[in-house]
Amino acid sequence: MLACMETSQFMSITTLADLMEMRERLGSVPFERILLNPVPGTATEEDALELLERADKRICELVDGVLVEKAMGTRESLLAGEIMVELGYFIKQHDLGVTLGADGMLRLEPGLVRIPDVSFISWENIPNGEFPQDTIASLAPDLAVEVLSESNTTAEMDRKLRDYFLAGTKLVWIIDPKTQTAKMYTSPVEFTKVGKRGSLDGGMVVPGFRLSLVDLFSRLKRQKKG
Repeated sequence: MLACMETSQFMSITTLADLMEMRERLGSVPFERILLNPVPGTATEEDALELLERADKRICELVDGVLVEKAMGTRESLLAGEIMVELGYFIKQHDLGVTLGADGMLRLEPGLVRIPDVSFISWENIPNGEFPQDTIASLAPDLAVEVLSESNTTAEMDRKLRDYFLAGTKLVWIIDPKTQTAKMYTSPVEFTKVGKRGSLDGGMVVPGFRLSLVDLFSRLKRQKKG
C-alpha cells in the first residue's frame, strides 16, 4: 500500500530564479527534458497522458506540477527490455505479481507520477488481487529498475530513490550501462554494489531471482556459436 504523504507543493514560475530553483528540486535535470508547455508548476496527469497519445509520443513523469521527459536511449531500452523479459518470466512462473515496462505510469502520491524502466508489483499490494483499470495506477512498485541514460543526474536519481521508498518500494536496482555495474538499494541511502561479474538479486522482494550482469550485457553483442 502507498504510504500516507502530503501532496507536493507546486511552485509558481515567474522569474529565472524560480526556474533555476524548480530545476534544482527536480534533481538538476537538463533543461531540454523540462517541458515548458504547460507552464512548469501547473502540469497535471491529464497533460502527461495527452503527450502519450500524440503522434510524436513523449513519455513524461509528473513531478511538482512539472512534466519531465523520461531519459531513455535505445541501448538503455534494450537492457530494460531484457531485464523485463527475465524478471517477467520468473514472476509469472511463480505467480508473484505483475511487471510493467518503461511506459507504465505509477502514481506514487497525488501529483507525483513516476515511470521506472521496469516495475514489479506483488499481488499482495494490488487490492483484491486484480490490477486496477485506472490509466495511471495508484500503486508503488515493490521493485523499481532504473537503467541510467546520459542525461540522468545523480541528484535526479537521489530524488527518485526518496520518492520510491517513501511510497513503499522495498528494492531499487540502478543499472549503469557505461560501467556495466549496478547498485541495489534497500533504502534511499543503503545499497549494495554489484560489480561487472556480479548478479542482480531479488532478495526478499523476489526470492530466488538472480540475473548475471555478464549475461545481461552480453545481449548487446551477437553471440558466436560453436
